[in-house]
Amino acid sequence: MTKKTAVAMSGGVDSSAAALLLLREGRELLGLTLRLFDGEDRASADAAVAAAQLGVPHRTLDMRQQFRAGVIDPFAAEYEAGRTPNPCVRCNRAIKFGSLLQTAVDLGCDSLATGHYARLDFGSGRWLLKKAVRVEKDQSYVLSMLTQEQLARSCFPLGELSKEEVRAIAAGAGLVSARKGESQDICFIPDGDYSAFLRRYTGKDYPAGPYLDEAGAMLGRHTGLVDYTVGQRRGLGVSSSGGRLYVKELRPLDNAVVLSSNQSLFRRTLVAGGLNLIACERLDGPVRLAAKIRYRMAEQPCTVEQTGESFIRLTFDQPQRAVTPGQTVALYDGDTVVGGAVIEKSVPD
Repeated sequence: MTKKTAVAMSGGVDSSAAALLLLREGRELLGLTLRLFDGEDRASADAAVAAAQLGVPHRTLDMRQQFRAGVIDPFAAEYEAGRTPNPCVRCNRAIKFGSLLQTAVDLGCDSLATGHYARLDFGSGRWLLKKAVRVEKDQSYVLSMLTQEQLARSCFPLGELSKEEVRAIAAGAGLVSARKGESQDICFIPDGDYSAFLRRYTGKDYPAGPYLDEAGAMLGRHTGLVDYTVGQRRGLGVSSSGGRLYVKELRPLDNAVVLSSNQSLFRRTLVAGGLNLIACERLDGPVRLAAKIRYRMAEQPCTVEQTGESFIRLTFDQPQRAVTPGQTVALYDGDTVVGGAVIEKSVPD
């Protein structure tokens, strides 16, 4: 039986251009669109139009239940625990390259292509995830928790291209999606109001609690732990004669938000768990790498030591601002993604 490549189609320019490029390679395609939450019918309709323009068979898959259990519920639980998760990283591993990839295989496809800006290579017996050629569009950070099995069936046609080149390719083929804007960072919270979403979704009324300074003195009252994240300055509603205040720590056990000066937010060392190594089986001894602790930052030089089966201790050469529990730390060796892990805590110098 002839194998096909499934293409995850959102109706946007990136996934449409990825499908077009694969068609030009002579691949047989199947377009698959995920319905992840209520009110998402526009994406399915746009994807169907793009698939029709390309002459690609298309299906919409209802994965609302999987998305709720695998992404939204953990997102809410992490916020309630005083952490700041990255749902896109979790979605890629559990949904797009988890449930969707498995469905694609069940439908007779041998790989899944997406519109991510990243590259794949095969070396020393392992699949290697590499940064996109155009650093400004690189999305390897949100793919850093993918496994060898997932990468072996993945395809990223846009890794060598810029966004402008992708739009030009789509426009040249007359695709309607060429004019579509950028997608939202978190698809299920399009207005960016995380705390309002959490209150609606969980039905909970998160209690107010104390603002504390680093010495434990009370500075005022906060409006609920889910309203804050490490490094935040705006919306605190409290002032200090010592200068501007920032969120340093969220403490769910006593429902406290610890505030500090900006300088107190900088740390060199962090501990991370849930380690997913891509480029190797294990980190042997302290190794020199680079790392980024949030999506939109340049990776910074550091030393990393694996301290257990799934934990690392990472020390940056220079202190980094707002090391945030729950966020992903992605590890790099040049343009190769060594792996990723989830930040547990920062460690005082």
